[in-house]
Amino acid sequence: MNEEHYLELCDNPVQFENASSVNNVFFDEANKQVFAVRSGGATGVVVKGPDDKSSIAFRMDDKGEVKCIKFSFGNKILAVQRTAKSVEFINFIPDLLHLEYSQECKTKNATILGFCWTSWNEIVFITDQGIEFYQVLPEKRSLKLQKSQSINVNWYMYCPVTSVVLLSTTVLGNVLQPFFFKNGTMSKMSKFEIELPIVPKPAKLSLSERDIAMATIYGQLYVRYLKHHSRTLNSPGAEVVLYHLPREGTCKKMHVLKLNTTGKFALNVVDNLVVVHHQSSQTSMIFDIKLRDTEGTVNIHQPVLPARSIHPYKIPLTGPAAVTTPTPVPCELYSSTWSVFQPDIIISASEGYLWYLQVKLQPIVNLMKDKGKLMDFLLQRRDCKMVIVSVCFQMLNGSDKGNLSVIATVFDKLNQVYKEYLETEQSYNMAVEAGQSRGNPAQMRPISTQAVIDQSDMYTHVLSVFTEKEDVSHKFIIAVLMEYIRSLNQFQITVQHYLYELVLKTLVHHNLFYMLHQFLQYHVLSDSKPLACLLLSLESTYPPAHQLSLDMLKRLSTANDEIVEVLLSKQQVLGALRFIRGVGGHDNISARKFLDAARQTREEMLFYTIFRFFEQRNQRLRGSPHFTPDEHCEEHVAYFKHIFGVEAVMKPTAS
Repeated sequence: MNEEHYLELCDNPVQFENASSVNNVFFDEANKQVFAVRSGGATGVVVKGPDDKSSIAFRMDDKGEVKCIKFSFGNKILAVQRTAKSVEFINFIPDLLHLEYSQECKTKNATILGFCWTSWNEIVFITDQGIEFYQVLPEKRSLKLQKSQSINVNWYMYCPVTSVVLLSTTVLGNVLQPFFFKNGTMSKMSKFEIELPIVPKPAKLSLSERDIAMATIYGQLYVRYLKHHSRTLNSPGAEVVLYHLPREGTCKKMHVLKLNTTGKFALNVVDNLVVVHHQSSQTSMIFDIKLRDTEGTVNIHQPVLPARSIHPYKIPLTGPAAVTTPTPVPCELYSSTWSVFQPDIIISASEGYLWYLQVKLQPIVNLMKDKGKLMDFLLQRRDCKMVIVSVCFQMLNGSDKGNLSVIATVFDKLNQVYKEYLETEQSYNMAVEAGQSRGNPAQMRPISTQAVIDQSDMYTHVLSVFTEKEDVSHKFIIAVLMEYIRSLNQFQITVQHYLYELVLKTLVHHNLFYMLHQFLQYHVLSDSKPLACLLLSLESTYPPAHQLSLDMLKRLSTANDEIVEVLLSKQQVLGALRFIRGVGGHDNISARKFLDAARQTREEMLFYTIFRFFEQRNQRLRGSPHFTPDEHCEEHVAYFKHIFGVEAVMKPTAS
């Protein structure tokens, strides 16, 4: 059986000098940069970013082993840690000298565990005794302490997306203290405790830095804890516990991801999916916290799909080896030399590659048989629109054809998201109008986090193609069309006329005129001018369509002009006149239009009746039966005199 790989490494990895040719390789999660550092005489540094344009190479004086190296945002200032007491800085700003300057930590006898940039000129030192927040002054080549906090620290973690630093405190390391940084301020957030596994006495378990990571999932910050259970307690396996860390308020345990196995794991987040790599089986599994298996204060999740390996990847050879062996070499997946970084990065220092992990949706479509669950899953993914459309099409065609209840479920899930999008757009437009009237600044247009499959998408890519299928039962086709319309109505979405037209054309194509008549009679198909015009065009095929069209136009009440045009085009001149009198519009209608239509019938007495009606209207409105020049009826007056004589023309009467 061909294995379906739903994860893959990106096609265009960042390539850098591998570990065999350099002393150290560092990765900065904030800027997504790899630093390859080579010592000897002077320290050579090559920085590779997410693309080729962001590569930088430079040399520094060799002052000892580099422990940590990072650029501030925009590559303006470089920070290098070589000792446990200080960090050195070099300006990379144009017109400023590239001289080094340094800053020692303020706390006596403290050891710097590391540092992280929170803006282009703000940096945090994390020591074993606390946290120090500095502003860097590049012109003065100095730093200014903004704020500090004393606290015993075992290790730390930084999430650049949310500017949150997490400190591990206490003897067991499981009390975590977060700090939030924004616009030069440092805020202390609520501390929380990670529940450690129960181990047999007298053993004690402490929280390891390897088992903690921070990531943003569906716009919320989570602390992920990889919880290894003791083998002696007959545990079913490890699990990933997600603690939701809000900006304000307490951190709460929200989700538990059941791994159902033990061993060495690594975690990524790709497209809001938690990906868990298992080294010994060389497979990965994915979890979606929006798909809940249980409801409660803590949601328990099983993998969305069976575990699969990452799609095989081949590394193209370069240099002399490429000449002798041009065939790409298979990459060793799940290698012990791999390093996993947040959210979606895998680095092989031995091979000199940085990959972005990606999710492939099409294999998931084939693996997930429950169409309702599949839609819930796909609607949350990036670049999913055409995949969803293809699923809908397959659902209506071929061997994968679903039953009506499944189709209805899928339509409802799509239209629920569609309705939410329409409501958001309406609220935005109302806010914009209200803001403009009050002179307020422009509103930000809301960004939809879910794919929206609207009526146009369904009509163009699915339904219009589906209705042309000759090998599908017409009953099934009509049932599907009506199911989609039912779903739109259920969510109070105005059905576009082209969907009703599609139903009407399908009924006519299969000669289902009785059903067409019923649909119109019981208003299953909503009235609209385009639909009425389409009905008119069917008169030669189905004569009652003419009257059905007129009835629809009358019900619309805003289509009086169209009704008159229809009746006149059918030479029903008296019928048109009676209709327009019935709705009270006869004082404003064009006399020439009606006289033209009456002449075309070649019925002299009909022309006489229409001419006399307008003479009487003129007398009533203007006190004279004569037509005014701007009515352009001279030709018809002459024709009337020719046929009926001058004396037949109505004489003015005193009012």
